[in-house]
Amino acid sequence: MTAPRHPRPEWRVPLPPGVRPPFEVYVNGVLQELGSDYRVSEHELVFGRELVRAKLSGWAWLLGFWGIGTYKRNDEVDVRYEVNGQAMLAHALDIRPPG
Repeated sequence: MTAPRHPRPEWRVPLPPGVRPPFEVYVNGVLQELGSDYRVSEHELVFGRELVRAKLSGWAWLLGFWGIGTYKRNDEVDVRYEVNGQAMLAHALDIRPPG
């Protein structure tokens, strides 16, 4: 008897309007590879690994303003694409956790 397969959790990042292939995807400034790092489904980037989008409290923001780091994980997903030959960058896109 085979154990039931549980689907892998997926983190989704909606693409902004106007983004069409080819485009480049970066997580924390590191270029990601289509197929091995992410896939595209229904105008969303789909990642099989955890992405964390930290929401800064007012206190953490104030400390950061004064140059004092809080050292919380905060993944940022950026997409570089072109519209009519002009380079565009969508920065710090929304990350939707599984569920």
